[in-house]
Amino acid sequence: MKRLLIIGAGGFGQMIQETAGLLGYDEAVFLDDASKHKDVVGKCCDYKNFLEDYDTAVAALGDNGQRLYWTERLMEAGYQVPAIIHPSAVVSPSAVIGAGSFIMQRAVVNTHTVIEHGVLVNSGAVVDHDSHVARGAHIGLGSVVKANCNIDEKRKVEAGEVVFSTRRKIDGVTSRDLEDALYAFGFGPQCSYVKPFGEGHINETYAVYMPTDKGEEFAYILQRVNNNVFKDPAGVMENIFGVTEYLRNVVREEGGDPDRETLSCIKTKNGCTYFEDSEGQPWRSYHYIPNSVCYQLVEDPEQFYQSGASFGHFLKQLGSYPAASLKETIPNFHNTVNRFENFQIALKRDIKNRAATCKQEIQFVLERKEDCKVLVEQQENGTLPIRVTHNDTKLNNILFDADTGKGLCIIDLDTIMPGLAANDFGDSIRFGAATAEEDEKDLSKMHFDISLYELYTKGYLEETRDVLTPEEAVSLAWGARLMTLECGMRFLTDYLQGDTYFKIAYPEHNLVRARTQFRLVDEMEQQFDKMTEIAEKYYRGL
Repeated sequence: MKRLLIIGAGGFGQMIQETAGLLGYDEAVFLDDASKHKDVVGKCCDYKNFLEDYDTAVAALGDNGQRLYWTERLMEAGYQVPAIIHPSAVVSPSAVIGAGSFIMQRAVVNTHTVIEHGVLVNSGAVVDHDSHVARGAHIGLGSVVKANCNIDEKRKVEAGEVVFSTRRKIDGVTSRDLEDALYAFGFGPQCSYVKPFGEGHINETYAVYMPTDKGEEFAYILQRVNNNVFKDPAGVMENIFGVTEYLRNVVREEGGDPDRETLSCIKTKNGCTYFEDSEGQPWRSYHYIPNSVCYQLVEDPEQFYQSGASFGHFLKQLGSYPAASLKETIPNFHNTVNRFENFQIALKRDIKNRAATCKQEIQFVLERKEDCKVLVEQQENGTLPIRVTHNDTKLNNILFDADTGKGLCIIDLDTIMPGLAANDFGDSIRFGAATAEEDEKDLSKMHFDISLYELYTKGYLEETRDVLTPEEAVSLAWGARLMTLECGMRFLTDYLQGDTYFKIAYPEHNLVRARTQFRLVDEMEQQFDKMTEIAEKYYRGL
């Protein structure tokens, strides 16, 4: 026989008695200190004496404090204290309803909501998804608790009241803009903590950790985009979403895993490709790709071979993508003639009076004015075709599979635009075939390693020889030489302008970077014929 003991024989208690009958209880009686209802069998203080006859009990008291008090006394005494859910209520299977809580007629408790013990969700109330209602609270008649709300212990939400989502403290959040971004992408209600991530010069990047059954997990990348650099964030994100969604289909057709082999972008809660904070700075988010590693410098020659194969495969995968549809989000990004002109302007203005500190570097650039035209002129006259290019093909923009060591996914797609294969190839060589980091102060450590150049060229052309033209193959060595010169010019230009583009750690940081690039250019020039021969050899498949 299914029997229920109810503490409280008032109007609320009688509603629960009626509901118990609908739920299949054969008998429901009361303990009450004042009522003379026919089914009152004792006073509240007698509750322990009824445990043998009624092993199931609830506290149907309207006062939040009393309901919580008696619910906990019943639990301590050893009663089974069920949640009472009216048959007309709608409760998500993923919701958690605590002991001794009441979900009344036509109330709604939505997905992933937690209702602690001793709570009353009254008739017609709605508690929306991912909310948390603490013990002893009362959600009043016809009220609405919106998604991602936290209702405090013993709080009463009045009849008809609407409660809007509340924010919580998130460890690692150091600004309101970061907090706003977390909530804009829907991470705020559950996020465990955030912390800075990566070593990029341009954007501000965070790792977002979320709770799981196994603990806290690095789940998302959240990035504040530098709109001093990327002045068209909508265009940047349109390019990225277009390319990554296209790549997902390509990867799937190749039999790969689209969740690991290309970036998966996330839209904001209101469906935008990015969120703009109070300072007008754009934020965007990606899924983190687990079990992957990123290298700042070539640690093993095989990594550089894999890098060449990865960027070559990337170009090949996008061979049918309409390059003309991409926004040119940074006009003239790899227009080396334009970069030289910008350098000349910065030199003429010398707004920080720094030209006197870098005369040798300035002369190095001025002597190579004619070189700057080589690829630009071939692009303009149609000798070199326009392709979908990454335009920032450093080794650290590839994720490698942590288990196999194979190139896995191309990242940092801010600069994906129409461009030349030689530019992407060259930027990789600039970064990866160097024997030291680009801000190494001791130039005796910085050299161009032609054996690494050959490894990269082999990997790149194994993937692209079927799609590149003979003219493109010849242009690759020039790409390495000119992208390195261009990057050095950019560092030197930024130094002359007062370090407005690249992040710096000390006042001469950009000058140090420029010097390392010019050292590489000098050594490439000395070995240029050999570089060209290597590219031609692997293009022919020898």
